[in-house]
Amino acid sequence: MAKQLIVKPPTVVKPPTKATRAFDPAVFLKTEGPGRTIGRYRKDQQIFSQGGTADVLFYIITGTVKIVVHSEQGKEAVIALLGQDDFFGEGCLAGQSHRLSAASAITESEILRVTKSAAMSALREQPTFSEMFVSHILARTIRVEADLIDQLFNSSEKRLARALLLLANFGNDGKPQRVIAKVSQEMLADMIGTTRSRVSHFMNKFRKLGFIDYNGHLEINSSLLNVVLHDRPHIAGDKSVDGKGPLKSL
Repeated sequence: MAKQLIVKPPTVVKPPTKATRAFDPAVFLKTEGPGRTIGRYRKDQQIFSQGGTADVLFYIITGTVKIVVHSEQGKEAVIALLGQDDFFGEGCLAGQSHRLSAASAITESEILRVTKSAAMSALREQPTFSEMFVSHILARTIRVEADLIDQLFNSSEKRLARALLLLANFGNDGKPQRVIAKVSQEMLADMIGTTRSRVSHFMNKFRKLGFIDYNGHLEINSSLLNVVLHDRPHIAGDKSVDGKGPLKSL
């Protein structure tokens, strides 16, 4: 008797459900979706104003953003220049109802806007996003602390050198790093708390010493680190690895 061939029906592969689909923070932050929209900003276009309603978290996909504070006398202070993969406007997540600063694009920028409810939901439900965001907050806190120490203890020349290195996102390969955004001397003066003439004097000095170079754009050389590292202010408890002196790092 011939054996009967049993043909099994093809297995139906079910598409991954929302619950099983892996969450990717990079995709979340660079695509539109519920509570998320991508805005494109021109150079010098305002993103939000000081005193405006704080109800949105921002993430820079591409471009550079300036964060400033305006005094009642009309003076402006640049408190941060932010670039790709930086968050800003996060105060809304901590109960801030109105913006304490203003933000504007200083280059053409692509920026994700995340509503407060969508951001809070992602922080509660997605551990990978929560970990990424906490790392950002800690890094920002360290940066603010370093900025405060810089203002309190360092000369304007050293503050300018540090600001230029930060603008260039200076790495460890020792190669000249280009400053992508065109930053004026007035803006640099606002960032470090001095006058434009002093910035001009130090920039000319840095160029003559080979620390920086102008070739249609600004390039920062590794030798500029010497200005920051030489004779750093000693803070109690700030020891080197061998315990003999101040740490030699930014």
